[in-house]
Amino acid sequence: MTLTRPPAYPVPRDLLRDRIVVITAAAGAGIGGATARRCLEEGASVLVSDAHERRLESTRAELAKDFGDARVAALPCDVTSEEQVRALYALAVERYGRIDVAVNNAGLGGTAELADMTDAEWDKVLDVTLNGTMRCTRAALRVMREQDSGGVIVNNASVIGWRAQKGQSHYAAAKAGVMALTRCAALEAAEHGVRINAVSPSLAMHPHLVKVTSQDLLDELTSREAFGRYAEPWEVANVIVFLAGDYSSYMTGEVVSVSSQHP
Repeated sequence: MTLTRPPAYPVPRDLLRDRIVVITAAAGAGIGGATARRCLEEGASVLVSDAHERRLESTRAELAKDFGDARVAALPCDVTSEEQVRALYALAVERYGRIDVAVNNAGLGGTAELADMTDAEWDKVLDVTLNGTMRCTRAALRVMREQDSGGVIVNNASVIGWRAQKGQSHYAAAKAGVMALTRCAALEAAEHGVRINAVSPSLAMHPHLVKVTSQDLLDELTSREAFGRYAEPWEVANVIVFLAGDYSSYMTGEVVSVSSQHP
């Protein structure tokens, strides 16, 4: 199938004007980095974080060059560390006075069939992808429930939380857990004026994915997409921006599939 081209890059419309946004796993050219750029384009100020310090600083410098130092901050954060997660949200409050949006993007994949998987492999994926999302959601909610303005949390799940794929039991279990976490936490957060939703992408191509995934598997996954192509990371970021903004004001506890994948 001939790859269809993605649409034109969106024109900014001030959807997040003056919002303060914290984004994890935002270094590089993946969904987190694309989300940081789209939020800035829509008028927000961002605090970006990542476990990879050098890539994070490169991302911060690039974004600051385009949008100004006043609107871009960065702090390394390993989401498996409760201390580092708390420090991230404390910095956001110290620098900006509040948090309007938290985008919990950090996740870790891998390929191993269950019969051959070690406890360490299972635990590592679950600790980053599920427990890390829980720590960040919890930290953001603790800040937002004390604010008069409430807030929005957007978690990054995956269609693999719904659909089976060999070698992905640990990642699928973690992403299904992110979906369940999102729904339950949303009910608890509603009384504080906080909305919590998730995106569920299928295949968004970026350099890191290419490095850790075989070309045969990428071709197979792409062939399942109705559009005959993978998503650009900014196409997923567009949906995150939608969930972060006022156009989704009546949505909470939802998991939005960002996918053209068919069974």
